[in-house]
Amino acid sequence: MNDLLVDSVELPRMGASRDLEAGTSVTAHTSDLGMEDFFKQVKEIEKLMEKLNKQLQKLQGAHEESKSVTKASAMKAIKQRMEKDVDEVGKIARSIKQKLEFLDADNVANRKKPGCEKGTSVDRSRMTMTTTLKKKLKDRMSDFQTLRQMIQEEYREVVERRVFTVTGTKADEETIDRLIETGDSEQIFQKAIQEQGRGRIMDTLAEIQERHDAVKDIEKKLLDLHQIFLDMAVLVESQGDMLDNIETQVLYCFLLFICDSFA
Repeated sequence: MNDLLVDSVELPRMGASRDLEAGTSVTAHTSDLGMEDFFKQVKEIEKLMEKLNKQLQKLQGAHEESKSVTKASAMKAIKQRMEKDVDEVGKIARSIKQKLEFLDADNVANRKKPGCEKGTSVDRSRMTMTTTLKKKLKDRMSDFQTLRQMIQEEYREVVERRVFTVTGTKADEETIDRLIETGDSEQIFQKAIQEQGRGRIMDTLAEIQERHDAVKDIEKKLLDLHQIFLDMAVLVESQGDMLDNIETQVLYCFLLFICDSFA
C-alpha cells in the first residue's frame, strides 16, 4: 500500500497518544480535525444513496409489471405510481448533489486547520470520500438512464405484440413508429374494428393510448435527471484516475467503517 492508504489508516489513531491518564479520546481529536462532522455528513449521503437504490428497484418492478398489463385503468395506475417515484428520485438526487457541493466547500475550508492542509492525510481522506460519493451518484444516475432506454425499447415490443394480437398481422416499422409517436391506434385498427366491432377493440385502443402517455411522461421525467448525471460526470472526470485505484476503494470502505462511529 502506498502512503495515501497508510497515512489515512492512521486517522482513527490521530492524537493517538490516547493518553489514558489525561483521558484524551480519538473522537475528541477527530472532531478537532473536522472529521467527526464530515463523517456524519457522509453517512447522511450514504442513507440518501440507499433511498435512490430502493426507488430504482421500485421503478424497475413497476416497469416489469406494466409489460403484462392489458387494461387502460391498470396502465394508468402504474403510470401514476412511476411518476410519483421518479419525482421522489429527483428530490433525493438533487439533495445529494447539494450536500456534495457543500462537502466540496467544507473540504477547502477545513484545510485552514493545523494538520489539515492540502495534501495531508486528513485532506486526502476527505477528498477520497467526497469524490467516491460523486462517482456513486453518477453511476446511480446512469442506472436511471439505462432504465429510460429499456422502457423505450420494450415499449416498442409491447406495441408490436398488441397490433399483432388485434390485427393478426405484423405491422411494418413505419406503422409502429407512427403509433409510438402519436399513440393514435384507431386508424391502424380500422379493418379489425370493421370485422370485430368497435366495442371489442376499444379496450385495446385505450390501453395503447394510456401506455403511450405513460412512456412519454416518464421518459421526460427521467431525462430531466440526466443533467445531474452530466454534472457528476464532469466533477468525477476532473479527479483523474484516483477512483480507479484499488487502494482508493479499500480506503473508502475503511473510512466508511469509521463513519459508523459517528452515525
